This record gives sequence, structure tokens and C-alpha cells, in this order.
Amino acid sequence: RARERRARFVGKNGACNVAHKNIREQGRFLQDVFTTLVDLKWPHTLLIFTMSFLCSWLLFGMVWWLIAFAHGDLDHSTRLQRDPAEGAAGSAAGFVPCVTSIHSFTSAFLFSIEVQVTIGFGGRMVTEECPAAILVLIVQNIVGLVINAIMLGCIFMKTSQAHRRAETLIFSKHAVIALREGRLCFMLRVGDLRKSMIISATIRMQVVKKTASLEGEVVPLNQIDIQMENPVGGNSIFLVSPLIIYHVIDKNSPLYDISPMNLHHHEDLEIIVILEGVVETTGITTQARTSYLADEILWGQRFVPIVAEEDGRYSVDYSKFGNTVKVPTPSCTARQLEEDKSIM
Repeated sequence: RARERRARFVGKNGACNVAHKNIREQGRFLQDVFTTLVDLKWPHTLLIFTMSFLCSWLLFGMVWWLIAFAHGDLDHSTRLQRDPAEGAAGSAAGFVPCVTSIHSFTSAFLFSIEVQVTIGFGGRMVTEECPAAILVLIVQNIVGLVINAIMLGCIFMKTSQAHRRAETLIFSKHAVIALREGRLCFMLRVGDLRKSMIISATIRMQVVKKTASLEGEVVPLNQIDIQMENPVGGNSIFLVSPLIIYHVIDKNSPLYDISPMNLHHHEDLEIIVILEGVVETTGITTQARTSYLADEILWGQRFVPIVAEEDGRYSVDYSKFGNTVKVPTPSCTARQLEEDKSIM
């Protein structure tokens, strides 16, 4: 019977399979409200976006209604509607409202919207009669600008998040182990579907597996960096066309004692690949991730070529991006292969 497959640490789409529980210091999220808003799901973000404007309009609508009520504007407006002649006499007697044409809370709410979104006052406007009304007008405009800056900035950041660009950075579904320059190598293919490049692209790999120290300490997710061969030096790559990234399995490699016979018995083995770089068009740093479990590593296979020269330019056939072919490969560990070579 097949043994139970270990849960992935990083999904094939790059999502980290980690659940954070029992966080007691929830207040830390409120110390960075902007990032918290950006990290929320779209329905929650749109709800907060709508409620922030609606609540501010209602709040200042209530303030404007209280100002009109305290100054007697509502009583005078009622008299105007009941007896236009008396209203005209009252106006002639010198009564000036704080805000013209406010008769009820509904008209105060409409005036609040007009102030904050600068639609245009029309028949409602602030007069010189009440300094408090002028102060509230200034405060509401400042509050409205702050809400606009935060909410619109949040929407912009959500639509231009770095992981959106990572959707067009692709990895091969399987990794392979085969000979290259007489040495066993772990290989995978990475490509960029867009014409706009990833600047200063770097790639690194880690092995994540359960380990135990000499003192008996168990580390369930021990992360071990593995080196990659790069003639340029470092981990920088020029990702203008799909590349085959490979790691030489030597004595410093965590894969040194893995053979095709015991490869699929390493349920705790997971190789994570992380690609980072700066998006050429936006200048935003992006990161794409994937991982390979033991049953996603093909022994004795090699990726087929997908780049060909056509009509004076290079053409990439992405339909063969993950295709592999079998090649002669020793059915032994890298350690045994190295020992055989030393004997010969």
C-alpha cells in the first residue's frame, strides 16, 4: 500500500502551506493598518472601502444637522415651508443660516457628500454666520483627503502586487536527475512568458526535510541551501529565454546519498525553488516559488530543447516546456559514482 504523502511546505503555485494559529498579539496587525488592508481578500477590502466613505458621510452629516439644529436653521426652514410670507419677512429681518437649504437630516447628509467629494454645492453652501461650520468644513475636507489617500493607495497596491507578475514566471512540473559533464545533476526549467524582463533575477534552492540533531532535537522543517552551478558567478540569471537550472550533486549536497531505488521513499524530501527579481516595467520586486517532492523528480531523464532559430530570430516553443526524454544514467548514488571514478 502506498505510504501517506507528506504535506507540502510550498505549493506548486508558490503558496506557502503554513497556517498561523494562536496568535495572542493581534494588536501588532493594527500597528501597520495599510499592509493589513492590502493583505485582506478583495471582498473585505471593498467592504472596508465602501464603509469608510459611507460612515464618514454619515458622521459629518450628523454634525452638519446638529449645527443647523443648534443655530435654529431647521426651525426657520420649517417656517419658510409653512408660510413663505413669514419666511420672507424673517429673511428681511436679517436671519442668516449656517448652511443654506438644510431642512432635515437628509439634506444635511447630501451636503456632507458634496463637501467631501467636491461634487458641487448647488443650493447648499456654508455662510459666514457660524465659525464652527467653517471649522467643520475644513476638518471634513482633511479627513476626506486622508481616506482617499489610504483607500485609493490600498486599491492600487492590491491591483499591482508583486505576485501578479509572478503568475507569468513558470517552472517545469517535474525536475530531473541526469548526468551533465560526467556528474549527476538535479535540474529544472524556468521561463518567463512576458517580453518585459525581470531585472537582476536571482534563483536559489533549498531542501526542506525533517531532521534530528545529535542531542535528539527534532527539526520538522529544516531548511538547507543547495548550491547551483552558474558560470557567471553567484545566483544571477539572464531570463530572456527559458533556462535549465541545475545543481551538481556532490559531497556537500543533501542529495548525495539518494539513488533511484530509494528516491521515492523520501516522503519528507522537498526541494524549494525561489526566483526573485525586479519587474522592468514597474520597478517592483517580485518573487516566484515552487517545490518538488520526491515523486516529482524523474531519474534518468533530460529536458528536450525548446529554443530554435527561425528567420533570423530565436523562437521558444512553450508546448514542450516540461517535456523530457530518457537518457542513460547510472542507477546509483552520487557517492557511489564518485567512488567508482576514484577507483578507476
